[in-house]
Amino acid sequence: MKDTSILVAGIEYKVRKLIEKNHALQITNQELTKINTEYKLEIEKLTGTNQQITENLNHKIITNTLGSGIEVDESRKIIQALVREVDQCIALLNK
Repeated sequence: MKDTSILVAGIEYKVRKLIEKNHALQITNQELTKINTEYKLEIEKLTGTNQQITENLNHKIITNTLGSGIEVDESRKIIQALVREVDQCIALLNK
């Protein structure tokens, strides 16, 4: 009978330890989930900022390439004309 009570006490002790460990792991999991969510939001924010910076850079490159006095609409017209000219050249080469 003594052996059985010792075994039961040992099992109870191990179960309590497992419950404590489970609780600690749940808290850690909640903290990590919160941190993960914060990082995802930061990534979205930085991706948006990166996209804006890239668009601004492209705009500045186009403006500097075509001259600083030319407006964006005029730049687009010039680019479209250049593309048409390239298409015509390709068509002539294919003949």
